[in-house]
Amino acid sequence: MGSLKFNSGLYAYIGSAQNSLEKRILRHLRRDKRIFWHIDYLLNIKEAEILEIFHKDAPKECECKMAKAIMEFGEPVIGFGSSDCRCGSHLIKLGDYERLKRLMKAEGFTRLNVNLVRGEKKV
Repeated sequence: MGSLKFNSGLYAYIGSAQNSLEKRILRHLRRDKRIFWHIDYLLNIKEAEILEIFHKDAPKECECKMAKAIMEFGEPVIGFGSSDCRCGSHLIKLGDYERLKRLMKAEGFTRLNVNLVRGEKKV
């Protein structure tokens, strides 16, 4: 992809893990990992922080459907996370975080507590 500049703000990344969802999420939460996926490069930035994770059991097509829905109220980072589909992006800079949360709820996604997934106590 080359170099990208990320402006400060909130971003939503849409991905799928058709197998081993828990292992994939734990991998993304780790700082010490082999850089492989597009999201790994972003999460390798020391200022990057995961605020929330939403998940649901769904077919792979749901990934692109949700990316398109979020692009309606956010700004896509062209080419990011969408190398295996025809979507413009699977990383979207959000203009309205509350709208994202409403969309996730309406589409049947469940919110994971990042601190509990990491095995940390919430402060």
